[in-house]
Amino acid sequence: MALTVKATAIHHPPPPPLPLIIAQRRAVDLLNLRRKIVRGSSLDAINLSKSYFTSSASGICRSTSTTAASGEIQDEEGLPITTLEVNKIKDICSKWDWRGYTINYLKYEGDNGYKSNPPVLLVHGFGASIGHWRRNIPTLGQTSTVYAIDLLGFGASDKPVGFEYTMEAWAQLILDFVEEIVQKPTVLIGNSVGSLACVIAAADARQSLVEGLVLLNCAGGMNNKAIVDDWRIKLLYPLLLLIDFLLKQKVIASFIFERARQRENLRNILLSVYGNKDSVDEDLVQIIREPALDEGALDAFVSIVTGPPGPNPVQLMPTIKLPVLILWGDEDPFTPLDGPVGKYFSSLPSQVPNVCLSVLQGVGHCPHDDRPNLVHQKLIPWLATLPPS
Repeated sequence: MALTVKATAIHHPPPPPLPLIIAQRRAVDLLNLRRKIVRGSSLDAINLSKSYFTSSASGICRSTSTTAASGEIQDEEGLPITTLEVNKIKDICSKWDWRGYTINYLKYEGDNGYKSNPPVLLVHGFGASIGHWRRNIPTLGQTSTVYAIDLLGFGASDKPVGFEYTMEAWAQLILDFVEEIVQKPTVLIGNSVGSLACVIAAADARQSLVEGLVLLNCAGGMNNKAIVDDWRIKLLYPLLLLIDFLLKQKVIASFIFERARQRENLRNILLSVYGNKDSVDEDLVQIIREPALDEGALDAFVSIVTGPPGPNPVQLMPTIKLPVLILWGDEDPFTPLDGPVGKYFSSLPSQVPNVCLSVLQGVGHCPHDDRPNLVHQKLIPWLATLPPS
């Protein structure tokens, strides 16, 4: 698969206040109209765009969960959640060269030498990174060798200016990583667009590299142009084109991106997509915010949100014969269960024998970090049913 890089420089002149204010208000009006037309259309980028255009949302950040000993916090039932500290994650990460780009990754084996379950590869969602799996890596590492990557354009991986980001490129990145670094059939575990990248990888000709698939609130596409055959998306398509047009104006995109990565705005975005508000702590805000300050982060954001949506999971899932576990938070405003993507994935277990579904109550778009213990209760026994590699 040929990947091209366009050597173009990006300049960010100071934005003229009045045109930007007008553009912002017009976008807010249109997006508020969208909310009245359809409840959470299942597409991450539309909802993110709403948050980026608007000013700080209302809402109060609750205090973080009670801190326990040895880097543990407690869930609402008082059970410990073992967390790998963000600085520790940075210390144990390594670099891998992928087609001339530097990819940041982690390998974690814990204290137990023997692993009864196959290796797992954790793939984050839009705007996230390896650190988003901080509450899962230690627990999964008890029975599996855990790998996690920062997709190209995110985290500590390269963010090449002018690169044309696609779902297919990320899927090839995942498969190449398994082939070159893991070197064993691996269970792919993804969240949001990371889930979709895993689906595309599992449907690839090299699917023998994949042992199983775990989808956490899978996205329907890389951005807001997916599932265009849904009547609600058709109704909103002019709005989506307007959003694309605005974001392709570097002055406007820079203004919006700068507002989005402000701490309080970012915190409010996260609070809106988490069911358990206590999980939105300072570390999480920093995990999302820090890579957004990197050179190339704005270009990656614009390319991803305005680019092609990528392959449709509705066409891909029937080709996958591997064991599949779907975990879905029922309070997800981005990809709700009653949206087109949620409805499709929730219908799969009744159609094919290799798919299991668990709906997680009181959980938002990022189940693994929102309520990690609920995820582990479903995930670890399922992993134990697979042959160890």
